[in-house]
Amino acid sequence: LKLQFLYLIGRVMLRRTLQAMAGVVEARIHSKLSEAFAPLAALEIRNESYMHNVPKGAETHFKVIVVTDKFDGVKLVARHRMVNECLAEELEGPVHALSITAKTPAQWDKNSVVDPSPSCRGGDGGAKKKAAEGA
Repeated sequence: LKLQFLYLIGRVMLRRTLQAMAGVVEARIHSKLSEAFAPLAALEIRNESYMHNVPKGAETHFKVIVVTDKFDGVKLVARHRMVNECLAEELEGPVHALSITAKTPAQWDKNSVVDPSPSCRGGDGGAKKKAAEGA
């Protein structure tokens, strides 16, 4: 009973901490990308954590849309590496997943549609439940 109480208190404290910090990681991502890829034709940071099995207010899953002339002549994989390098600190810590759309202004002008992210396929405890059932 004492352990259950401590567990519940820990969860409440974690939730309150995450709520108090809401937007901190997103703001840091925005700041770093703005600085690294200026001038930007477009920049959007989407916190998609709510789509996953994480505590309310978490900042663990993001989609970033970066449109800059700095991508001219750069292959898509290299663009993604540039973004990943810029956000290396976040990817080592709070950010678990990062979806990247990296385009030049000309590409963005031709097609500014960004596909929606797929539904969460894990983290719901389903694998553990199936294993426990012997499936």
